[in-house]
Amino acid sequence: MSSETQRNLLKTLGPGILFASTAIGVSHLVQSTQAGANYGFSLLWAVIIANVLKYPFFEYGSRYANATGTSIIEGYKKLGKPFIWGYFIITIGSMFFVSAAVGKVTTGFMQNLFGISSTYTAMTIIFLICGAILISGRYKVLDGLIKIIGGVLLISTLFAFIMTLIHGRVGTKGLFEMNWFPEGDNVIFLIALMGWMPTAVDLSAWNSLWTVERIKQTGYRPKLKETLLDFRIGYWISAALSICFVTLGAFLMYGTDQKFSPSMAGFANEVINLYTTTIGEWSYLIIAAAAFSIMFGTCIAIFDGYGRSLAKVSSLIFNTKSVLEKEGRNYQIGVAITVVGSFLVIALFENNADGFKFLVNFAQTLSFVLAPFIAWANFKLVSKSQIGESSPGAIMRVISITGIIFLSGFSIYYLWFLISAS
Repeated sequence: MSSETQRNLLKTLGPGILFASTAIGVSHLVQSTQAGANYGFSLLWAVIIANVLKYPFFEYGSRYANATGTSIIEGYKKLGKPFIWGYFIITIGSMFFVSAAVGKVTTGFMQNLFGISSTYTAMTIIFLICGAILISGRYKVLDGLIKIIGGVLLISTLFAFIMTLIHGRVGTKGLFEMNWFPEGDNVIFLIALMGWMPTAVDLSAWNSLWTVERIKQTGYRPKLKETLLDFRIGYWISAALSICFVTLGAFLMYGTDQKFSPSMAGFANEVINLYTTTIGEWSYLIIAAAAFSIMFGTCIAIFDGYGRSLAKVSSLIFNTKSVLEKEGRNYQIGVAITVVGSFLVIALFENNADGFKFLVNFAQTLSFVLAPFIAWANFKLVSKSQIGESSPGAIMRVISITGIIFLSGFSIYYLWFLISAS
């Protein structure tokens, strides 16, 4: 690889790592670990299939941005009002509840690391720091932070994974003993696992926003293969780590009497103990810092993604004045709305766990049920008629069609399950 190629690649790298950070937080550290702890390897198929069949729709965000120089949200507007309004409704309907859920998990890891007893104190610190960083520094600061945070967690997770394999299992129950397709209330967990693995499909638009912002930051317009390489590195690293987290939960908790605590601080402590069980107690602070760092990275990326997408979709629908767009005011307002709204959701439902769970489930249901439509829109926007020679090849088109059928089938099944269970 020539020095010029290396320089160009470094200028391109960033959006893919941001995606990985967004995915690794809740869906990996929380859901994948719980999947292994509660079901062994019985749900490993769901993790693998979700990562493979959703891949095209996330990649298409980066592909579209590279080919057109604009975000795929602008492509939704080209498809017609139902698509741009649909994306707006998904964003508004999920942003506060998803951000609040991520914020609560991050707060738990912060309390565990720094010994902060007050949830509100930890939560206020996190939300203020995230908001201040994004509103003042925006993409440049975010890009630099995530690269450091992601590297720390990648190394610590791979090390813990290898040590776990060497150490061996704690429980004696067979890893594939449970039904591969859960029944009853366990279906909700399966849908959540697949729906948010590696993350919700509607967040694919963030890849395009980050790709466009990276081009603005560096002044370098990468080749398509460079943009796709950046995304693939981030995506497949996150996919591999999801399997690592399932393995950690399966080897160290499945078939034992140990259960995760319902409190966020207690859950954080137990996840960290999974690492220290295999690495050694000496590593507790290192792992605690790494786990908090990745959740903090996820939290700040979530705020950035929702703030950025809210600003863009609002400007396209309501024709916000271009001067605000140029000055970044739309983005700053979007971030502020996301941070404040999420904080209020947590504050209002702090003592109402069922109410908070309902809101998160509502956001999850909304994005999951509408995922096939977002997937189809992304697929249509990367056709030859839209982006010419930058369109995907035959294999990607086949995977895309399979993915749309998969998402549609599970959405219909999920709705049927909710109706029959009520």
